[in-house]
Amino acid sequence: MASFNDFKIAVNLRNAVDDLGFAKPTPVQEAAFPVIMSGKDVVGIAQTGTGKTMAYVLPLLQSLPFSKEKDPRILILVPTRELVLQVVEAIEKLGKYSSIKVTGIYGGTNINTQKAALASGTDVIVATPGRLYDLVLSRALRLKTIKKLVIDEVDVLLDLGFRFQLVNIFELLPEKRQNIMFSATMTEDIDALIQDFFVGVQKISIAVSGTPLDNISQGAYAVPNFYTKVNLLSHLLQNAATYQKVLVFVSNKRKADLVFELLQESYGEEAAVIHSNKSQNYRVRSIKQFDEGKNRILVTTDVMARGLDLTEISHVINFDTPTYPENYMHRIGRTGRAEKEGTSLLFYTEKEKAFKEDIESLMEYQIPHLNLPEAIEISNQLTAEERPKVIEPDNPHKTKSDDVPGPSFHEKSEKNKKTNQGGSYKRKLKAKYKKPKSRGDKNFNRRKRR
Repeated sequence: MASFNDFKIAVNLRNAVDDLGFAKPTPVQEAAFPVIMSGKDVVGIAQTGTGKTMAYVLPLLQSLPFSKEKDPRILILVPTRELVLQVVEAIEKLGKYSSIKVTGIYGGTNINTQKAALASGTDVIVATPGRLYDLVLSRALRLKTIKKLVIDEVDVLLDLGFRFQLVNIFELLPEKRQNIMFSATMTEDIDALIQDFFVGVQKISIAVSGTPLDNISQGAYAVPNFYTKVNLLSHLLQNAATYQKVLVFVSNKRKADLVFELLQESYGEEAAVIHSNKSQNYRVRSIKQFDEGKNRILVTTDVMARGLDLTEISHVINFDTPTYPENYMHRIGRTGRAEKEGTSLLFYTEKEKAFKEDIESLMEYQIPHLNLPEAIEISNQLTAEERPKVIEPDNPHKTKSDDVPGPSFHEKSEKNKKTNQGGSYKRKLKAKYKKPKSRGDKNFNRRKRR
């Protein structure tokens, strides 16, 4: 494998890379650097956790000449606010020995502050499409100076419904530019974007989306219900020496709050929760405390499954089995990063068994089955979704499908058969003064009256 010394980069960038402690590039970084430096349009398919951010940031900064111009020259679009902050941080670290200015643009914060930051000038913009489009419409931002466009996690952007903003942003950008796109999956929608807006694309494929990372060990527990899952999770987390830094994925925000509340009874400040209903400051603080090790357990939804470079995560626990198998790959990619060992555990009920089989089919890998520890209490408590529907056969207000009457029909009475034909005066005039038989017979009505 090559080293960063083999890359033709400026001294200031080399010093920044050395400060970060990176000796060797990852495969995606090694493959992407020469292609991006060539100026060609690039589409990179690589799993999450393989160093995609640095794969495009390093060559972009290397090819960015000094300029006194205030308008941005590089635009990077990402799906979430957290990913904006992460990419901005990566650019600031790599550009610490240069005069490069980077601005993060995202919703959920004061737009006037961002307008002021743009007015002072910037070289690189990292943005979510919605807020970026708002700033363009308000004329606080011009995109005509953009030379390089990066779309990171493009499949997530499309899943979140940003296609409209993406297409409109493409139309506002100068035609002569370099397009760089990175994703963990390749879909028909992505192919359509490439066909419409990219020219002479060179593809880089490092790993198939369904290929599990070799340094992540996996296991699965068959669990009867939600509260038994909570008992299992709480039991496993007691071993703090093994479960040093744990990311717990659940299917929705309501469940995330419930799991967090139940864990707090045993683990107090060791646990934290994050999802899209939390405020921006709360989300940033929770991520920072988890990343720094102040919180050992972080409960979250799939909003965290992409792009966030959280370090030293020992375990990813899939409390709920994801409906889409690709999401499982994105989740487990939070551990085992930078070639370190990681562990992924999957909890699944009988209803989720089909989702587990879809994941195994995608990976072409059978997740090893793990037996429930004997200490686990099987709970009889059920959530509203798990409770069987109550059928009351003798309830007069309940009807079986066979007894549901058909649409009501009866003959209308004479008075209800009448239709509104307007006033009688108008009808009499209409009958008296009929239209002429032909356009030229103007005396038709006059002769009739005689």
